[in-house]
Amino acid sequence: MTRPAGEAAPSVGVVIPTRGDRPVHLGVAVRAALEQEHPGRISVVVVADGAPHETVADRLAGVPTRAGRDVRVLPNCLTPGLPGARNTGIAASHTDLIAFCDDDDQWLPGKLAAQVAALAETGAEFASCGIEVEHGGHRVPRLAGATTVTEADLLRSRMVMVHSSTFLFRRGALWVDESAPCGQNEDWDFALRAARRHPLANVDRPLVRVRWGSSHYAARWGERIAGLEWMLARHAGLAADPRGAARVYGQLAFHHAALGHRREAGRWALRAFATRRSEPRAPIALAVAAGLIPAARVLSLLHDRGHGI
Repeated sequence: MTRPAGEAAPSVGVVIPTRGDRPVHLGVAVRAALEQEHPGRISVVVVADGAPHETVADRLAGVPTRAGRDVRVLPNCLTPGLPGARNTGIAASHTDLIAFCDDDDQWLPGKLAAQVAALAETGAEFASCGIEVEHGGHRVPRLAGATTVTEADLLRSRMVMVHSSTFLFRRGALWVDESAPCGQNEDWDFALRAARRHPLANVDRPLVRVRWGSSHYAARWGERIAGLEWMLARHAGLAADPRGAARVYGQLAFHHAALGHRREAGRWALRAFATRRSEPRAPIALAVAAGLIPAARVLSLLHDRGHGI
């Protein structure tokens, strides 16, 4: 996105979906977006999904605004759930760029300015950045190690640092797919479709604090299985890359093990081993299936180190 010299800075619409059950974190997320150093307009759209939008608006009434900075609270008028809420926010934002932020995450100073500059310098449609994972009192930076992220990169690895709360993209280029089961993997699918159009610009510094401890999706094993199967059906490239395929098969094995589905866990673990012998999730899944360690304990240990399964 190259702008002629002297042209006004792009306006940014920040879409923050919420269920209304994390008011303190939501207030922090909204303030952090409004306080970004950016010469253009910043318009925050908080989309209440499953909560009265009037109640959410009341809780945000004390958030300070100023010229060029505003906050609106709207109800989700599309499919209930995260994808519909995001699309409601996109539709309501009449800005040059759209950014996403989850209601329990926080943009750090300089996030928006660095990404807007990256878009201008590269001509990319979409920018991400590094994150700082916060869990159990620990903060761990997660970086991509690159200034560009391709579709091949995202097929090989989910790349947790390409997190929805880092997304900044040109309005009108993309919409969230509302068919994602229970909202699972809608962000990975979104980033993959964006990267298929044009490589993503990535600012490889931790500019978003991601709080994993309050996630709504951490242990919904059945939904996570449905989300991975949805991704395999939508993105043929996932099965074509041995490393990416083994990773997904290992995750399916783990989620089935967490549900006590020992036969399914074993089947997916064997498939992971056959695809890539060194896939680490397969033996972990078998240990969970055998009752040697609870799935929740595995996740907690990984999250303390800034990693997921």
